[in-house]
Amino acid sequence: MKKLLFILSIIISSSVMATSLSSTESEALSGKKKIQLGASESSADIFINGKLVGKGSTEVTVPKDDCVTVIVKKIGFLTEKIEFCNKKDMTKPPKTYFVEMRRDDAYDASIQTDIANIDLEMKCNTMDKDTAWKLINQIVLTYIDVIEMTDKETGYLRTAWSLKTFTQNTIRTRMIVKESSTDPLIFKIKLISEASGMPLTSVKSDELYKEWDRVLRTYSDVVSEFQARLK
Repeated sequence: MKKLLFILSIIISSSVMATSLSSTESEALSGKKKIQLGASESSADIFINGKLVGKGSTEVTVPKDDCVTVIVKKIGFLTEKIEFCNKKDMTKPPKTYFVEMRRDDAYDASIQTDIANIDLEMKCNTMDKDTAWKLINQIVLTYIDVIEMTDKETGYLRTAWSLKTFTQNTIRTRMIVKESSTDPLIFKIKLISEASGMPLTSVKSDELYKEWDRVLRTYSDVVSEFQARLK
């Protein structure tokens, strides 16, 4: 009986000692590392290994012999990606880490718009086709100086892509004009704006581009100019 009580007392004592371990001691035993991470933008989304875990700040746990990837995102700012590793022969993760977010230069060089990637009708009430076609060419060349295809008879014009690269994005823009009616004389103008989400993307890599709901400020007045001058 005494022997059984002795064994029980050892088990209970071990349990009490285990529960009284500090978080630092537990962390040391498990080998995992914890990082207090904060971002300069309090509303920035923080993802750990692809899972949204918080906004602005969070605790990052790096298991022993493993790595985690942290991504910090906010509209109007560049996406920040950090990898923390807890492995031998590698720099140990810091106890704290601060992410200073940088403005997205592509976002700042563009405007939100509902005129991109849609056909906009321009009705010519007082102009004949020759006059309207000459004016259309003049307006287009003011914004994009390379016309890839033009056919006055069918009333079709398409510019080459105009490319602009940014820190984390590449934007390509072109204009397409189509005559949709002869009586009354109506042209459809389309301002195409596409983004790759990566820097230095080739203009020919069509599969990497997607429609962008923003337009570079360089082209922000093109539609209003067509509306004002085509009458």
